[in-house]
Amino acid sequence: ISSLKRTLCDEGVRMFLRMRALFALRNIGGREAIDSLAAAFNSDSILLKHEIAYVMGQMQDAHAVSHLIERLEDESEDAIVRHESAEALGAIGDVVALATLERFRDDPEVVVAESCEVALDLLEWISSDRLDYSG
Repeated sequence: ISSLKRTLCDEGVRMFLRMRALFALRNIGGREAIDSLAAAFNSDSILLKHEIAYVMGQMQDAHAVSHLIERLEDESEDAIVRHESAEALGAIGDVVALATLERFRDDPEVVVAESCEVALDLLEWISSDRLDYSG
């Protein structure tokens, strides 16, 4: 994991190799892998940060929630990273994110606001007893 983290966080490494490290960390999973992914949120690459948030949502591990909330709350962060962080919070389905998602439901960035709305709907659906997938 430490080697993958170094590759992922190294701005001098080709993006292809950084992405391979990102997906390898996803496949490993667990707290250490999530923390390694979160360390790369300091990257200059908006694409990489977007993919990190996406992968954290795929992992569906509550340990990622605080990292994703931090990205969503950072209004200086690119909207595409904030949007993906909101969607990932919805995919994880942890109610800890509820207040943050509600706070940014009316964000000036439309893509962020809409993503928070979708995530809130998903959280509501997950927390309900409804198992009918027909809509």
